[in-house]
This record gives sequence, structure tokens and C-alpha cells, in this order.
Amino acid sequence: MELRHLRYFITVAEELNFSKAALKLYTAQPSLSQQIKDLEEDVGVRLLHRTKRKVELTEEGAVFLEQARLTLAQADKAVAMARQVSQAKQQMLRIGFVPVAEMKIFPYVLPNLRVQNPELKIELLSLNNLEQMKLLQKGELDITFTRNNFHNDEVESQFVLREPLIFILPKDHPLAKYERIPVKALNGIDFIIPAREQSGTLHEVILGFAAAHGIQFNIVQKADNILFNINSIGMGLGCTILPGYIAPLTMNNTVIRPLDVELPYLDLYVSYRKNSTPVAVDKFLELLTKVFYLDINREQR
Repeated sequence: MELRHLRYFITVAEELNFSKAALKLYTAQPSLSQQIKDLEEDVGVRLLHRTKRKVELTEEGAVFLEQARLTLAQADKAVAMARQVSQAKQQMLRIGFVPVAEMKIFPYVLPNLRVQNPELKIELLSLNNLEQMKLLQKGELDITFTRNNFHNDEVESQFVLREPLIFILPKDHPLAKYERIPVKALNGIDFIIPAREQSGTLHEVILGFAAAHGIQFNIVQKADNILFNINSIGMGLGCTILPGYIAPLTMNNTVIRPLDVELPYLDLYVSYRKNSTPVAVDKFLELLTKVFYLDINREQR
């Protein structure tokens, strides 16, 4: 039994005439008669009493008619609710991000997006790389900005920008006297490192840099967030290596010094689901592409 059987039956029951019902349903009368016969076989009772002169509902048919109308009404309601949810999603853009996006991405994209789409609701969630990817794959985020290229069968990732790292230390630190600090002088210094749990990529890049140059930091603090990392330097707890976007946020009692070797870079990627259809995603990516000259190829919807 399918919903079309119920629609056919309701129309016949209301018209009590197969010819009129067939015209109303835009179908042939023999086909309609067969559909009603199939329905009666599925239900197991006679729903209509037919003669050459008239068509009447049986008692069973009258009961079935009432329930069939309720079923169709509920089905129509389900369709309407699903469409409402879909429409609401089209008006919602959920973006996950690591902190750099707040300063390097959003100020150049979101204002225009809001002006062009005043009804669009934008939800921003500051999360680490893995948390973002889990939510993206579950459909609970539409776009992510992470330090990792997550390109796979489900997710498309595009490079957005490359950012240098900077060495920050207290203003009165012995190494602050150098215009360019010898990398070997970093061996054994007190060091505040971003926690692996929150900044896994940066954590590993810093340790990789130290290993590559044969130095070992004396890690005195693992910072769960960038602000605590900066404040720890200001309190004189040690030195740190952070992304370049932090420079404007540093304190008066801290300084930035170059090393005699080049520090590593961090990449930023934008990711989205390949089979995602929200119009808001396309609009955001279109603006992002214009600002950062990305090569993002999205199929026209």
C-alpha cells in the first residue's frame, strides 16, 4: 500500500463516481479501478460497493476513509515540516574555526555576507581541529577553518593562507638583548607551549622545529588557549612560539625577536562537505574566494 492508493481512494469516496474521480486525478478509469482493487486486496476488506448505477462506501470503507484522510494529512505535515527544516538550514550558516580566523578571515568576509544576506543567521564556534572535523562530518557544521588538510571522499579542503610563526619573550629576558637570537641559545630555556589537546598542529610544529635544530625546551607550562599563553609570557614565566597574527595582542612587557634561522609556517584550510547543498555555504565560499583568490570549484546548484 502506498500513499497514492490512499489519495485515489479518498477521491473516489468523495466523488462516488469513478469517471469523475479519474478526471480529477488525471488518470484513466481502468487504471483507477485497478488501483482501488489492489488497495482492497491489501486491506483485506471491500471498501466500496459498486453497481452499474452507483458507487457507495461500505461500513469498512467509511472507517478506512476517515483514517486515510488522517494518514495523508500527517504525511503532508511531515513533508511540510521537513521542508521548513531545510529552509531554516538554508538560512543558517554554522562555522567552526581556530582563533586565527577571527582576525585574518572573518573581518574581510562576514560583513559583506551579512549585508548581502540580511536574513542569514551565522553561528561561530571556536573549536580545535579534530572537534571541527567531527562536527563537519556529522553535518553539525557547514564550514570549518583548521590547520589541517582534511581532503577525503566526504570533505573538500582548500588552502587559504600561510602564516609565519614568531618568537615571543619577556622584555627583561636575557635573550631580549639580541637583535637576532641564535637558535642554539634556545636550548634549555623556560618555554610555554600550546597544549596538544587544543592546538595539536602548532604543538607538533614547535616540537618538530626544536628537534630539527637539536635543541630542547624546558617546558614549564602548557597553555590551553592563546590568551593564557600570552599572559604567561607577560608574567615572566618563559618564552613561546606562536602564529604571527598574535603580534598585535602582545603586551608592553613582552618583545618579539627573530631567530638566526627561519621559523616554520602554519597553513590554514577551509573545509566543507562535498555533498553539502546549503546556499549559504556557496555564498560564503564565493566571498572567501574573491578576498583570498582561492581556486574553489563548486558545482552550480
